Amino acid sequence: MFFIRDLKSVVTSKTINHFLITSGGTAINGLLGLFFYIIVARSLGPSVYGTLAVAIAAITTIADIADLGIDTAVIRFVGKPAKSDTALRFIKLGLEVKLAVWFTILTLGWVLAPLIVHSIFLKPEFIEPFRLALIGVGGALLFSLTTHAIQAYQKFWAWSLVNISMNSLRLTAILALTAFGIFNLQTTLITYITVPFLGFFITLFLLPNFLFVKQERSVSRELLHYSKWVALVGILTAIGSRLDTFISARLLTTTEVGIYAAAVQLTIVVPQLVFALATVVAPKLSSLDSQQKAITYLKKLQLLVLGLSTGGVILLPLMIYFIPLIYGQDYRASVTPFIILFIAQLVFLLSLPVHQAIFYYFSKPRLFTWTALGQLVITAVLGWVLISKWGILGASLTILFSNIFNFVVPAVWVIYQFKKGDKSEQEKYLGTYLS
Repeated sequence: MFFIRDLKSVVTSKTINHFLITSGGTAINGLLGLFFYIIVARSLGPSVYGTLAVAIAAITTIADIADLGIDTAVIRFVGKPAKSDTALRFIKLGLEVKLAVWFTILTLGWVLAPLIVHSIFLKPEFIEPFRLALIGVGGALLFSLTTHAIQAYQKFWAWSLVNISMNSLRLTAILALTAFGIFNLQTTLITYITVPFLGFFITLFLLPNFLFVKQERSVSRELLHYSKWVALVGILTAIGSRLDTFISARLLTTTEVGIYAAAVQLTIVVPQLVFALATVVAPKLSSLDSQQKAITYLKKLQLLVLGLSTGGVILLPLMIYFIPLIYGQDYRASVTPFIILFIAQLVFLLSLPVHQAIFYYFSKPRLFTWTALGQLVITAVLGWVLISKWGILGASLTILFSNIFNFVVPAVWVIYQFKKGDKSEQEKYLGTYLS
């Protein structure tokens, strides 16, 4: 009875309504993205697709590092009840920091590209894609800032429509390139990095005018104090979450990297689902003012992700059947890595409630410094050993072990904090009663 009552409260909650909006948008985005990567993978072949996958991994990794925790801080402070000008100052300061960091990375990275590529990958053919990736970092940083600001204002319809529009534009551009016979690695990568810049300029019209707000430096101490731990976590997580791809790019052939990237891409629907949920959950958790409210909310959220994970397991055999049909026989070796990676991503989905609680309720992003460091060590050491021995299968197992670690450690910490909080509240009540 209690389970049925809790389940009913989950289904009828405001969170599930907002989640349906964002998850609907995410589902459409996922399909558009999947069509994009299927067309690209089938047309380019595993070897060239492997090079593209490394370039895209470089964009996302460098952008996540260069973010310096700004996006999370924007949600944290803009999502709070605050004066309008104060919220706008946080967004503008975030924009200024991101632009400065991007120009620095672009300048240094362009000059040092040959040295970086030869040192990390031992593949000189990666130099030109890497330089294009450095340009793409700017679009990723800017578009991420404005979409997180939209998220902080809880404009979920706008958030969904913007992402759908950008993914539709990217897919349409690829189809046009194919029709005109100019589809190759370079044009595909240029298309990929151009769309976020367009998305950034469009989102400026969906937000309050923050570009002309003054005294943005007045919130710098508050912003940087919070974001410094998030930035450190972001650096460790960004490297650790894609280190499997970079190690594979060094130790394996580009064809093997392409096959592995195809398996990874099919599992991306789960992180997108996590992102859709986090879009709704983060502002809500930031506004909760009592432990009991937080526990009640997180229980409902855990039930929701458990149900979604169960659905994923049920659908797994069907997805396995369609892999060779989707990508073609050249990618049939991606089936086994896909199974392992999909299970790993379901573990990641299950960890969403504790992760969001730590970031937005407890405001303790520094905890993820240690878990991210642990993940980085696991991926670096275990990844090198397993990839050297078992190739792309070893890379998949590395991600699974890393995600299990990233679920268990934060979960233990959150449970301990809530139990400690319960004890403190009981002692406080007893003291009041005796007095």
